[in-house]
Amino acid sequence: MNRDALKARFRQQVNQPIDLSRLYKLGRNGKRASVFVGQKIRVDIAAAFARAGFLEPGLIGEVYDAVCGGWLNEKITATSVTPKDIRRPEKPDGLWDAYWSVAEDAIAGELDAAGITARTAHLGGLMGEDYLKATAEAAREYPKVTSMEGSAPPPKITLETLAACPNGSLGREFHDMIVDNKFDLEVLDRDEIGLSDLPQPLNYLNTRILQAHDLWHIVAGYDTTALHEIAISAFQMAQFGHPYSAQFLSVMGAVGALSPRIGYGVLMTSISTAWLHGRKTPPLILIDWEKEWEKSPQAIRDEFGIELYKSPYPADLIEKRLAA
Repeated sequence: MNRDALKARFRQQVNQPIDLSRLYKLGRNGKRASVFVGQKIRVDIAAAFARAGFLEPGLIGEVYDAVCGGWLNEKITATSVTPKDIRRPEKPDGLWDAYWSVAEDAIAGELDAAGITARTAHLGGLMGEDYLKATAEAAREYPKVTSMEGSAPPPKITLETLAACPNGSLGREFHDMIVDNKFDLEVLDRDEIGLSDLPQPLNYLNTRILQAHDLWHIVAGYDTTALHEIAISAFQMAQFGHPYSAQFLSVMGAVGALSPRIGYGVLMTSISTAWLHGRKTPPLILIDWEKEWEKSPQAIRDEFGIELYKSPYPADLIEKRLAA
């Protein structure tokens, strides 16, 4: 399919009501095709991810359970996340044109990781109040999220606090990750992007995940490589329906639809295994990280029942392919 035909099929599919049995079959048939996944399957999966990420956030859990379950040939039986009676947000004009431009620029090598983050965040910014209300309602269906209702935004973490932690502790490992990689402690400025104005429980959840994203890397076993950033997005989304992660993965679905099919299996297997990992892992959003700094990461895993992500591929697979 040329790009115009592919985009036309996407627009037709993204407007179709979600059929979970069909999505399970899409995932199953895609995995069976191995490195020969056809473009129709890839664009149909991209359309399902985009519909969930932008138009029906209440269906994120069901859509990914279906597609990823089919891909893994496994019925996902974790706690059901099936919100009811959520009003579908209006699609803003120009959304899909902007969406495809991000995917095309990523494929052309015009966007680094920060650029993809910014452009995807811009897509989310196009959505209106109805979208925010729908994502807030959807989040409440994930395990323990309602206990966050009314919580004050968590205080900012400081490098000084982390530097004072002993060697081998979570706090020190977190400190070293931030300093060695020149990361920001909260990824984005919470005030600049207006997180306090979001409806509950998104105001707390989205602030906390900015702080905890790199902590989850450490505790849940995700490296800071390109492939594992994709994977941890699926993990985060499985934990509480994280809206940015849903939009980011929908863009990755479009990248996968446009790209040579040989890498599609790596993309989908990474998303599917990390989604399943997130669905089976107890809610990390509940952990009071500020009380855990001096414990080792393994002690925290043992205490909260967290298993490490078992990556199907070398974490640096993308970096190695780009360097070849």
